[in-house]
Amino acid sequence: MLTDAAGLPLVVGVSGANLHDGHALIPLVTGIPAIRSRRGPRRRKPGKLRADKAYDSDDLRRFLRARGITHRIAHKGIESSEKLGRHRWKVERTMAWLGGYRRLTIRCERNGHNFLGFLTLAAALTCWKKLAT
Repeated sequence: MLTDAAGLPLVVGVSGANLHDGHALIPLVTGIPAIRSRRGPRRRKPGKLRADKAYDSDDLRRFLRARGITHRIAHKGIESSEKLGRHRWKVERTMAWLGGYRRLTIRCERNGHNFLGFLTLAAALTCWKKLAT
């Protein structure tokens, strides 16, 4: 799941339980919808992407650089992840919002498409609740 700076989900995805998180970043970034701006063309990419040490890969860094996205990814064994903690809590809060939906707490759906549909619906409801207040 990718979120904006306020913690609202932009893109959600479902993958296998044994898939590394770094493999899901490229499909999620390419799946970001066009964002309407007040003037000029629609934006298709975020300005900055923050990620923890799980996404520390030269391939991912090259992919983000090629798309023109500024990245802030902690290096394994060099940097502490405490600096990203002030931004990570927004993602954890969003995960807690989505965990409040009963169908998403335990995955009982055998078909991944059904679970992805419920997850997308929960993300849309979360955005609507937060933007309506």
